[in-house]
Amino acid sequence: MEFKNVTVAGSGVLGSQIAYQVSYKGFNVTVYDINAEAVEAAKTRMEKWQQRYKEDLNAADAEVKEAFERISFSIDLKEAVKDADLIIEAVPEKEEIKLDFYKKLAEVAPEKTIFASNSSTMLPSQFAEATGRPSQFLMLHFANEIWKNNTAEIMKHEGTDMKVFEDVVAFAKQIGMVALPIYKEQPGYILNSLLVPFLDAAQDLLVNEIADAETIDKTWMVATEAPKGPFAILDVIGIRTPYNLSAAHAEAGDKKAEKVASFLKEEYLDKGKFGIESGEGFYKYPDPAFENPDFLK
Repeated sequence: MEFKNVTVAGSGVLGSQIAYQVSYKGFNVTVYDINAEAVEAAKTRMEKWQQRYKEDLNAADAEVKEAFERISFSIDLKEAVKDADLIIEAVPEKEEIKLDFYKKLAEVAPEKTIFASNSSTMLPSQFAEATGRPSQFLMLHFANEIWKNNTAEIMKHEGTDMKVFEDVVAFAKQIGMVALPIYKEQPGYILNSLLVPFLDAAQDLLVNEIADAETIDKTWMVATEAPKGPFAILDVIGIRTPYNLSAAHAEAGDKKAEKVASFLKEEYLDKGKFGIESGEGFYKYPDPAFENPDFLK
């Protein structure tokens, strides 16, 4: 199947990046979100992405402007998906929210439409039946700063049609990604199977007052020559995501996760510190301390 019209449902940090990248590569994109406030926030985010494309990719003014002009916005789900060949879901990382969304989506999406979830931690089998079209459902997971960190993990479940899987792998390449096919369900996929334990370990060190965030990052950067430490990475991801993941584990009885979730909420989210998007998280932006040449001394 050749995709022409793509709908991105959920316009948060990563959803807005996905929408803009798909449009930048020449596809017609519709962004759906639940209210006008969310849509306006998405437009503001995309203004930032346009600037980043010019800085990081040397994109011309005309290119970034044309990409934005190919995007339409809607708060009406039926209207947003009426012509969609592919829907990429990027709603909050909570199972009940995603299940509710797919049940509503199944009622209004055309029969031809393929559904793909950008979930970073959940499995396609958790939602396949709720979609009403399990053979046309799979995962399509992107990394933050999609225009630079251009990975696309495509994960099928047992009921995914192989033609659908192959078509989405091809689509990922068309939008400038390095396509990473995953043939069996795996919690955490490839990237987060490696990254999440690393970030969890860093948060445990901080919450248990072993060291401060800058010292932990400095340790990693000096020892491995990495350009960023775990807390700089968490600022890119956005602190809401690790909070949601820790809160979910806490609800399941994980006391260590409960301590982390409480810390992130009280020390960061409640104070409006969401990471790069708000101008402050573990670091202050646009000139975070870890970019200072003296940081590693």
